[in-house]
Amino acid sequence: MAEGPRGAYVMVVNYRLTCLVVLLAGAGCGETPRRGDTVLFASGADLQSINPLLTVHPLARQVQRYVLLTTLVRYDSTLAPVPYLARSWAFSVDGRALTFTLQPGVRWHDGAPTTAADVVWTLDAARDPATGYPRLNDLSSVDSIMAIGDSLIWIHFRERVTQVPDVFTDLAILPSHLLGTTPHDQLRTAAWNEHPVGNGPFRFVAHEPNRRWVFVANGAFPQALGGPPRLQRLVVAVVDEPVTKLAALASGELDFAGIQPAHATFVERDPRLRVLSYPLLFTYGIVFNCRRAPFNDMTVRRALSLALDRREIVDGYSYGFATPATGPRPPEVGGTPPAAVSPANADSARALLHGRRISFELLTVGSGEAALEQMIQAQLARAGFDVHIRQLELSAYLGRVRGPRPEFDAAVMGIQGDIGLGYIVPLAALTGLGPAANASEAERQLADSASVAFLYHARGLQGANRRVQDVRMDLRGELATVARWWVRP
Repeated sequence: MAEGPRGAYVMVVNYRLTCLVVLLAGAGCGETPRRGDTVLFASGADLQSINPLLTVHPLARQVQRYVLLTTLVRYDSTLAPVPYLARSWAFSVDGRALTFTLQPGVRWHDGAPTTAADVVWTLDAARDPATGYPRLNDLSSVDSIMAIGDSLIWIHFRERVTQVPDVFTDLAILPSHLLGTTPHDQLRTAAWNEHPVGNGPFRFVAHEPNRRWVFVANGAFPQALGGPPRLQRLVVAVVDEPVTKLAALASGELDFAGIQPAHATFVERDPRLRVLSYPLLFTYGIVFNCRRAPFNDMTVRRALSLALDRREIVDGYSYGFATPATGPRPPEVGGTPPAAVSPANADSARALLHGRRISFELLTVGSGEAALEQMIQAQLARAGFDVHIRQLELSAYLGRVRGPRPEFDAAVMGIQGDIGLGYIVPLAALTGLGPAANASEAERQLADSASVAFLYHARGLQGANRRVQDVRMDLRGELATVARWWVRP
């Protein structure tokens, strides 16, 4: 191949690329892809599991709640909770009980009705530690759950609740008639996971591991829940190589692909494509282990944070597709406005250290050039910190940072959030701070203790084919409006 003319080489590369993505779409290699109302959405990895009780993969969770299944409640574009599978809800006078009324006429894709029994089974499975539901702690305040007939669910809490808990917008409901006989500790091997039956706007058709997931429109999806989707078919194509994704997007073989900030200008130059930039609930920061030196000294923590030039990091590392951070909550999420970002001041940081040189190990995930970590290292060196970067593979990193006996000085971490801010309490605990009763208290702890040096709030970046219309991506995710997408002729 290397000995042939460059044109022949490029033709072969393009042919292989076309074969790859055409096969993902379901056509044969050598055919011209005519997808019509089929949309191909690239995922950098397989979806891990289609079962919402078992999944932490962000895109998989979106497929569950926006494509295959339904949640009791969902967020609108203003992040206000609105009815979905539950057409209404009401709190008791004392605020300790919540009653959901289900939308009638919602059926599973095998024809069985969706009932209160499905909701109760799903929530009880999520509350059982044997299941391993990742948001188990978000249901810790639930005392009991009961179905009243086929359409009412009564939930009792241990303390007063003033709004619908965020977990009810995230946990998609599962069919008890297909999963109810499976012990909770065996749900990871349930047959349903391989051939899932949902009740959402799209039906499952096929899954080829590490290659694609295929869904088709559910023509019977109730109008009260939005009606049938406007697309005929949605394919989640697994393409893990960034260059391959970019090439497939540029060639028209993919409709959507996450892109790197450095590639945004290239995509924007193509008149067939556009760049979608949108806020994410994903914040990067340096997490300190406050249990041991040197970061058991709050002065050291404050000096390090003062030495960081967050604007330089956003501009140089993220090409401007991020927002400098002073706390765990992006500015698009409601609540107290985050503090203004102070400019870096290496001189003031050195003054806090009184001439000391502080040496520490900075853990990170990966094996490459560690561009972000090297930028941090250079900034901190100017203030008196000697940073030793240590890259680990993911399981080793998690073992040292999140294990029962944390073994780290500081760690660069991408912090996956949720609209209900349930991630802030465990983040504060990770640093060694005392337990917090709620997200607001944990946020105050983080601010007062400087136990995390927040860097930036990431923004999502998707390259999109202009043939797909009515696309909106926001804090709810890339697929929040997928049922309303349509393809321009």
